Amino acid sequence: MAEEALTARQASIAEAASYAARGNQDGLKQALVKGLDAGVTVNEFKEILVQAYAYCGFPRSLNALNTLMQTVEERGNKDKEGKLPGAKPAGTSLEYGAANQTKLVGMPVKGKLYDFAPAIDEYLKAHLFGDIFSRDNVDWQTRELATIAMLASIPNVTSQLNSHINIGKHNGLTDGQVAEILAIADQTGAETVLFGKGAENTAYAEYFIGKSYLQPLTGEGVGVANVTFEPKCRNNWHVHHKGGQILLVVSGRGWYQEWGKTAQELKPGDVVNIPAEVKHWHGAAKDSWFTHIAIAVPAAGATNEWLEPVTDAEYDKLK
Repeated sequence: MAEEALTARQASIAEAASYAARGNQDGLKQALVKGLDAGVTVNEFKEILVQAYAYCGFPRSLNALNTLMQTVEERGNKDKEGKLPGAKPAGTSLEYGAANQTKLVGMPVKGKLYDFAPAIDEYLKAHLFGDIFSRDNVDWQTRELATIAMLASIPNVTSQLNSHINIGKHNGLTDGQVAEILAIADQTGAETVLFGKGAENTAYAEYFIGKSYLQPLTGEGVGVANVTFEPKCRNNWHVHHKGGQILLVVSGRGWYQEWGKTAQELKPGDVVNIPAEVKHWHGAAKDSWFTHIAIAVPAAGATNEWLEPVTDAEYDKLK
């Protein structure tokens, strides 16, 4: 039986949360419009974007809330406001926050880190799981859906992301829904690239497996372009004759391989210097969008020779 898919409402919330975490206000506005049209209330979006500060910081949250306010005003304040949260539970934020955390996770949360820094344990229980998660106009499954989307959009928080994926599943998200949330976050990352994703690279489509997108950055002199690959997309084996190429990795995860050598995993900040006359390919990992800046090394009479595709058998060996 197929995994249950995200509803249009859920997908728009995941998309909005991811754009908010990335600070992409244009993308956020588009996601908010889709969500409001799909029936997400203004107060539900307020809750998600307020919650964003606990995972992304006040600046991201404040900017996102400002975008929501402007969007609602531009739409003529016609959207449904939705419910406000009910009264807080009896007791202190720390008491009911600790109880909420235990229910969310499925067990009490303990560990050396919390013994080392008790203040962070108190803040998590009292404020995040108490003050925020006790606001009952958004259910816990939706809050976790948004949290997964936010964390999937922030570099180097794999441990926290995996923890919240497990919490999301404990609160009813399926494997298929989690995969869809992660795919949405990957897509927002591709659209938040520094120089823009550009148009689909149809002129060179015959030399790629999967879709790529091209944003030229120069019109004369040294050729520089932003190239974005969807997951699993890669170009054919090819050779730059006379002039080489330099790749500056901007976002996502990808691969570079020279003929006869082991493939090299690429992450943001990596630089690849491709000499002339070297047969090679590059492209995205299976589970990630991937963007690099391609700089053509100037040389008289420089040409590109496109060769055979990178077969599925070759590509599927890569993790």
